[in-house]
Amino acid sequence: MSWDANDVALLKRLWTEGHSAGQIASRLGYSRNAVSAKLKRLGHKRGHKPPTASPKIVSVPTRKPKLAAACARPVDRVVSKPKVLRLKPAATPAKELTKRELYAMLADAVRNTG
Repeated sequence: MSWDANDVALLKRLWTEGHSAGQIASRLGYSRNAVSAKLKRLGHKRGHKPPTASPKIVSVPTRKPKLAAACARPVDRVVSKPKVLRLKPAATPAKELTKRELYAMLADAVRNTG
């Protein structure tokens, strides 16, 4: 399917009005990729809005943080004490065995399995 003059004119008009490539494709009966390729060949960059579609950017006023009702006045005394985390004692390290004790354990294991 080739582009005729009417389709190209409608493509340019819809693009300058701010329609997306997908919207133009569904209206003209082409695929979105075909519309994007034609726009690229016409000098328009894909993914960018046409120059006439310039939205006004309005900054949002920053909100001041409100103080909580409990924090609005100074505290005279501490009402509750913070909980202290008590750590469990670490496990005692394993006793290091001598070479003689290891050989004795190995000999007992061999005797018990045989």
